[in-house]
Amino acid sequence: MRVQARIENRPTSHTALVFSNGEEKEITIPASPAGGSTVNGGELLLLALATCYCNDLYREAEHRGIELTQVVVTADGEFGGPGEPARAVSYGARVWARASTEAIEALMAHTDGVAEIHNTLRQGVSVSLADAVAIPG
Repeated sequence: MRVQARIENRPTSHTALVFSNGEEKEITIPASPAGGSTVNGGELLLLALATCYCNDLYREAEHRGIELTQVVVTADGEFGGPGEPARAVSYGARVWARASTEAIEALMAHTDGVAEIHNTLRQGVSVSLADAVAIPG
């Protein structure tokens, strides 16, 4: 699956778009009066972790025939100064389901092992500036 994200920012507007296999979705994030958005990249990174685990829980529960009734996922990280990578990133979850405690715990452990965003961060990935165009005006 090809996934892309695009930010279009002007002093009075901010548009966040994501694309999965060409399907576009807009995410509402207000513009910051100082420029950019009111949400920072660290917050979005942690939201990506929480979202990935939540979505993957539902996917994996369906494979196991488990009905989830509620999921709460939190992600936490510490960021230093400009240019410093995150450290001490962790996440937790509370899962309610129509299944035994053991089945829910097994689902949660399995999902931790197959969550794509988590595995990407755990293994590291090359990130490069591939297309940079300066336009005066």
